[in-house]
Amino acid sequence: MRVDKWLWSVRLYKTRSQASHDCSAGKVKRDGKTLKPSAALKLGDKLEVPSPDNTYKRNIEVLQLIEKRVSAPLAREGYLDHTPGEILAEAERRRLANKENRQRRKEGDQGRLTKRKRRQWEEGGGNFF
Repeated sequence: MRVDKWLWSVRLYKTRSQASHDCSAGKVKRDGKTLKPSAALKLGDKLEVPSPDNTYKRNIEVLQLIEKRVSAPLAREGYLDHTPGEILAEAERRRLANKENRQRRKEGDQGRLTKRKRRQWEEGGGNFF
């Protein structure tokens, strides 16, 4: 079974081409060695796969060789995640902080006025926030 196809079928990547690209770029490893997209995968292999946002590495063990893309609950049965809990907690904390920052930027000053806000400012004497 090809590594890129398996990574895509167990939903670790949205597209097979993304999985293939990360394999070619040397981001997916088995026993510390980089894998080509066409490398053969076996049951029990332990892979290092980057997270979707490339902030940490996930330690994945292959439990099933799934040929076709399956639903998320079935896909989770195809691998076992050995990533330490503190790394996952830190990633979740970082994700929530980024979400708060996006919300704050959305509510705050956006820089140059939009056409609508400029009209409101001209009509209302400057109070449009």
